[in-house]
This record gives sequence, C-alpha cells and structure tokens, in this order.
Amino acid sequence: MRAAALRPEPAGRERVELPRMPAAGALYRRALLGALPGLGGGRRGTGVPGVELAVGGVSVDRAHLAAYDRVCGFRLTDRLPGTFPHVMGFPLTLRLMTATEFPFPLIGLVHIGNRITVHRPITADETLDFTTYAENLRPHDRGRQVDVVLVGSVAGEKVWEGVSTYLGRESRPGGGDRSGRSEPPAGTSRWRVEPRVGTEYARVSGDHNPIHTSRLGARLFGFHRPIAHGMWSKARCLAALENRLPDAYTVEVAFKLPVPLPSTVSFALLPDGGFALHDSRGRPHLAGLVR
Repeated sequence: MRAAALRPEPAGRERVELPRMPAAGALYRRALLGALPGLGGGRRGTGVPGVELAVGGVSVDRAHLAAYDRVCGFRLTDRLPGTFPHVMGFPLTLRLMTATEFPFPLIGLVHIGNRITVHRPITADETLDFTTYAENLRPHDRGRQVDVVLVGSVAGEKVWEGVSTYLGRESRPGGGDRSGRSEPPAGTSRWRVEPRVGTEYARVSGDHNPIHTSRLGARLFGFHRPIAHGMWSKARCLAALENRLPDAYTVEVAFKLPVPLPSTVSFALLPDGGFALHDSRGRPHLAGLVR
C-alpha cells in the first residue's frame, strides 16, 4: 500500500497515513473485477494485514448527513447518529479489506456483527481523524471470522469506535446448527422495507455491494432478491431508540437472517435494553443490546 507516511506501531502494525479518504467506488470496482471467473484476485493473506490505515481532517458534509438521516429514519439535527461515523470512515476500511493481505476477498464476505461505542456526542462542525485495522482472525462454524476496527478521534480524543465482524465462508464439517430459535418477542412496531432502501442506503453509505442493489448480483450469491444492508437495519433500530439513548453508550448487534427487499419486519424493544427485528413468521433478522 502506498501512502504519505509509514511508521511502526506499538502493536506490531505499521501505521500508514493516507493523504485523503480513498474513493469507495474505485475500490468496489477493483473488488468486483477480482471476483470474476479467472480473475479471482490471486492469493490472499494467511493472517490479518500488518498495517493500521489513518486519515486525518475528515469533515462532515451536512447534505450527506441529512440524506443519511432520512434514509435511516433519524431526526435531522447537527448531532451525528451513532452509526454515521461508520459511514464516514467506511472507505478507509474498504481500502484495508480490498488489500491482498486481507484474508478474504471482499465480494462474498458476510457482515455478522457490529459493535459501536459512542464516547461522547459528536456534532457536524467537528473534524474527525480515522484509523482502521483488522484483528482477531479466528474460526467460525461456517468458516473464519475477523474483526475490522474503526476509530474516530477529535483533536487526539477518541470519541467513537466501531468493530465490524465479517465471516469468510469456507466448507467445514458439520457447519453448525442454525435452525433452532427461541420464541420471538412481541413487536412494538412494524416497518415496511421497500426495494429503494438498498439503492438509497448504498448511495449514502458508499457500500455498493451488488447483493443489496441488484437482483442479478443477489442471485449470484444465493439470494432470490436483493437484501438490505445490515448497517441500515442497525441504524433504523437505533433511530427508533433515538430519544432513549444517553450521551455515551455501546450498541452491539448480531446480524441473523438477511432482510429481503421488499419485506415487512417487526421491531421489538426489550426491557433489558435489548431490541430485535423479526420477519412476519417470527424468524430473527437482528438481535441487539444497548448498554
């Protein structure tokens, strides 16, 4: 990876400082090209990349923020939703995940979990510095999983942190039992998720994975029709909880079954700070907890 600066990091990673946020579109095009038959991108790394990527001085585009708020259901304010820094720093994580040193090809990765910690409120007039790195490559009953960490700071103060867990599917004996589920909680509201959610969220998030925006792209990866982004589902749940959230909190979700587009989902608020999304048959899409 070429960058403006390179220096050792205490954790054994090299810190690579980029002059600007990468262009997500170009990175996705490269990943898609590598997914074509005969152009599979070559050998992957056997561990996690030994780098930490960094970009400084990232300002908030208020028009972008407003568009994101509308797609996800947040109120239009200058205060950033807890999920918005994930979108701001997503091109940086994409640069990390499209590197040949990353253990899995980007296309076909499954986002199975996400944890966000908001250390204090962030406003639209603040400028953020982002760093990202991968860690904790480990087995999963359907392959291997890895954590991609994104940290947002303001003037040296860590104000936000996100950890996204991705699954690289591989054949394993047994494969785990995914059939069992408990009785779904009673829904407190129902939401109709229209097909436009896939393309609109792709536009505001920079995540143009074709499983969310294209019927053909979805079918290539085993889905009958496009599916909603997991981070849209999380953001939509957080928007429903917006007036209940403290200034500092951690919100963690496990992504279960994908949300097909279109579909109707049931949102449930639990007494212990948990929340959930289920389909009309009671099957879980997402399980979350705020603490």
